[in-house]
Amino acid sequence: MSVLRIALPSKGWEEDTLGFLGQCGLRIDRSNPRQYRARMRGLPGGAAEVVFQRATDIFDEVNAGSVDLGITGYDIVAEHRSEEDEIVVVYGELGFRRCSLVVAVPEGWVDVTSVSDLAEVAVELRAAGRELRVATKYANLVRQFLFDRGITYFTLVEVSGAIEAAPALETADIICDITSSGVTLRENRLKPIVGGVVVESQACLIGNRRELQADPERLEATRGLLELMEAYLRSRQHVSITANIQGESAEDVARRVLASGGVAGLRGPTIARVFPQQPTEGSWFALTVVVGEDVLLRTVEALRRAGAGEVSATQVRYVFEHRSWTFEALKRQLGVASPEPRVSAPLPSA
Repeated sequence: MSVLRIALPSKGWEEDTLGFLGQCGLRIDRSNPRQYRARMRGLPGGAAEVVFQRATDIFDEVNAGSVDLGITGYDIVAEHRSEEDEIVVVYGELGFRRCSLVVAVPEGWVDVTSVSDLAEVAVELRAAGRELRVATKYANLVRQFLFDRGITYFTLVEVSGAIEAAPALETADIICDITSSGVTLRENRLKPIVGGVVVESQACLIGNRRELQADPERLEATRGLLELMEAYLRSRQHVSITANIQGESAEDVARRVLASGGVAGLRGPTIARVFPQQPTEGSWFALTVVVGEDVLLRTVEALRRAGAGEVSATQVRYVFEHRSWTFEALKRQLGVASPEPRVSAPLPSA
């Protein structure tokens, strides 16, 4: 039986990654925290093999086929992608480790606030006999970004150590680096410029096209992984609301609730009879509906208009749809045909 192989990032990423996977219902078993190999539990068909590596190395490991899948930053993927690689982006936005690759200039450059201003500086430096020096670890992305904006007079500078210190050390004029809060830039008296975002990044899941195409068992295990990730990420936008409403029948309650507006939910409300501990006048029904967090208050107010008493709301843990759309997109990228839908045999008559 084939075993799915997954590379997870260490060195600063590990806690966030394991926390995310845990929320998805995927547990990593590792007897020693210092071990670089582990097992992932929670997938159909058994466990997957896990190897911990630096986020910057995971792209190469997946591309080489040493592992089938890997979690790394989208900035790393964008920097190293080529037409010849075997990489497929399986899930582009996992929702953690958000950051941006930005162009930043010294705060003392008071007249430089945008990319167009920077283009003028590059021309002025060229006229003075030198080129704009840009310190970055993202040579491919930065080179293309500047070319696309008409900035052609520049030199990319490789810096060992903290890139933010390059302007102060006079080894570069400006920098292009990853930032999440901007604190490090400000501490080094640097400022981002308008239009200077090269790429928005966060954790993403990548896979090896060749390995996933060749092994249906590992592809099926990938489907299970995507089902859980997708259901968890979708659930963060939904809440389950329960309300008690008095009415003549479930149909009567449904009509009043739907007429009040805004509480249809994913498919419609579920309504069940309530059997109170003490005799009461009339009948009571419990209504349950799943709605987006952005319409939570509007839904509560609509239920009140329909006669609801107590209303409770809880965060939904998972929201599964009738199929994993992320997996369907992956199959299209791989050129793998979807299996014909299974037709269940009729149940025997009683």
